[in-house]
Amino acid sequence: MPSSSRPAAEGLRIVFAGTPDFAAHHLQTLLDSRHQVIAVYSQPDRPAGRGKKLTASPVKALALTHNIPVYQPLSLKELAAQQELAALQADIMVVVAYGLLLPKAVLDTPRLGCINVHASILPRWRGAAPIQRALEAGDTITGVTIMQMDVGLDTGDMLVKAECAILPDDTGGSLHDKLLTIGAPALLEALDQLQHGLAKPESQDDRQSCYAPKLHKDEALLDWRQPAVILERKIRAFNPFPVAFTQKAGSEDRIRIWSSRVVPNNTDKAPGTVMEVSSTGIRVSCGQDSLLLEQVQLPGKKPMGVDELLRGHPYLFSLGDPLELPA
Repeated sequence: MPSSSRPAAEGLRIVFAGTPDFAAHHLQTLLDSRHQVIAVYSQPDRPAGRGKKLTASPVKALALTHNIPVYQPLSLKELAAQQELAALQADIMVVVAYGLLLPKAVLDTPRLGCINVHASILPRWRGAAPIQRALEAGDTITGVTIMQMDVGLDTGDMLVKAECAILPDDTGGSLHDKLLTIGAPALLEALDQLQHGLAKPESQDDRQSCYAPKLHKDEALLDWRQPAVILERKIRAFNPFPVAFTQKAGSEDRIRIWSSRVVPNNTDKAPGTVMEVSSTGIRVSCGQDSLLLEQVQLPGKKPMGVDELLRGHPYLFSLGDPLELPA
């Protein structure tokens, strides 16, 4: 990598591209550093909340509080958008969960190229939902990779890697927060290496790669024919979004499941059958073993423990009740 002609104390001129909270945390890290964020790119405002009011992304909101220019193109493939970026004369572009593909012309525009903060240890879990897919798969280790971007999907050379353990009680939310704490210093380390010409890029082994597709709400419907251990992991992975759910047979009301526990057992009950209803939980038969639902949420209500649920709705679940199975 070429070294910077700027004195180290000046830092780098950075264009930041990102959208959600995960990205905003890294933007704040750059704002607190010696580097200069000269512009921010973020997804266009989206409808949010019950009123579907157009709402700025967390990254845009943070940038505006610091009087940083914000750009929100629908695409970076247009020549006008590329010329607009080039006019900023950035040293480097930092991309964190931006949501738009960067064409080669954009990747080649900053003097030091574009780097990405990716929430996995690449090449494992390339794609949009690495945190949730790692939990869902039962991984015990994950982390953050700072990567020099190329035209592939998360295929670029790795600059800095920081690992962390996935604990048995981790959720999508708790793991997200862990990766924030290790991603920010890893990003600063990579920037220092690039500025001083000390980076040692490491190629990814494509044979070890796997894909982390975007989350869809429909896949959060629990399939009780699966083993309980798989369902328990999915419940943790999809907490706090999109939140795993089930439905009583014949009902369209979604019962969201926030936490659960595997209960090893042998049973001849059909998958999805309510086997136990008590203050400790609602036990449901699965393809293997059973799952004790410990915290649930009814439509229009807040998440609650099963003991609280049964006090308000004592007849909602009965022994032998069938829960819906996906078609």
